[in-house]
Amino acid sequence: MGSMENGHTTERRFGTLAVHAGAHHDPTTGAVIAPISLSTTYAQTSVGSPVGQYEYTRSSNPNRDNFEEAIAALEHAKYALAFSSGSATTAVVLQSLAAGSHVVSVSDVYGGTHRYFTKVANTQGVEVTFTPTIQDDLEKLIRPETKLIWVETPSNPTLGLVNIRAVADIAHRHGVLVVVDNTFMSPYVQNPITHGADIVVHSVTKYINGHSDVLMGVAAFNSDALKERLGFLQNAIGAVPSAFDCWLAHRGLKTLHLRAREASKNATVVAQILEASPNVISVNYPGLDSHPQRTIALKQHRDGMGGGMLSFRIKGGKAAAHDFCQHTKIFTLAESLGGVESLCEVPASMTHAGIPKEDREIAGVYDDLVRMSCGVEDAEDLKADVLQALELAVASSKA
Repeated sequence: MGSMENGHTTERRFGTLAVHAGAHHDPTTGAVIAPISLSTTYAQTSVGSPVGQYEYTRSSNPNRDNFEEAIAALEHAKYALAFSSGSATTAVVLQSLAAGSHVVSVSDVYGGTHRYFTKVANTQGVEVTFTPTIQDDLEKLIRPETKLIWVETPSNPTLGLVNIRAVADIAHRHGVLVVVDNTFMSPYVQNPITHGADIVVHSVTKYINGHSDVLMGVAAFNSDALKERLGFLQNAIGAVPSAFDCWLAHRGLKTLHLRAREASKNATVVAQILEASPNVISVNYPGLDSHPQRTIALKQHRDGMGGGMLSFRIKGGKAAAHDFCQHTKIFTLAESLGGVESLCEVPASMTHAGIPKEDREIAGVYDDLVRMSCGVEDAEDLKADVLQALELAVASSKA
């Protein structure tokens, strides 16, 4: 996204791109904010000759084009394709593989991804192998039919990190593509393509839209062949977002850098007070020096930021974890993440309840684990809320 100024190429920085990429002024009215184009069909001057570049909204529409252009710019990609949800994005990427293909995935992926791999992909002749230690195991897990490596970093909900460059180097030696789910970090904190990933996917529902009012997904990549294959499937399967939702998500995207910085700052404050509390067993947060893969965060995340997500184990077991989420006044007890408001939940009983207990615990998802999504409220208020909820929860578990 360079442009010429005084004979010099200028590389636009993130905040400038977030505000301006894909945000074209309307050529007829000069509207600075693009109108919402709700028409599903477009007039043709003669058979097969549309007035402009659009024919039918499933294939493409102005709002989706604008949003996709913006995401491509922010993820340092040539192309981006938007879908009706993060899960639909995952489905389309997997659908692009021939029957008989093999995929290697990190064990602790988003529950919906795990569900797709184990309940849908397998019925279509695509086999998935899960590994908790992908960097160490990848070389021996790759087979001749392996087509894709699926990475989520940080992992959900234990915030484990994967060295994308290390995984990509091994995969590319074998001619295998690497997909990174970048939902937890957002394009502001991490750009997987820069570290060697071939495809980046997001649940746009989370940080990119950022206001908990749009369901959407997106994939970004550089390859022309992928553009052809995934673009064909986007249209053929038709799991596409509405023009209105694309407009809303693009609107949210324009403040991503401000929101992600604030959420990360708030999560750091909350993680530090949790780590210092006698009522807490352990804290998972990539922004803390105590995080076992802190060196990866320093290399892979912008300014070594930890992002807005963290989890911690509370003393007092499952009951204390449940009580904590009931006693918070600012953190709302709810699933999802990445909005302007702070949320908390108990993965073992909510988002990850479908995973058998022994598998959950191997992945660090204990009954006493609480996951928190820090929003953009004032840090002091979040800190006070966490402290009072901890006191109440631990006191009632001892009673």
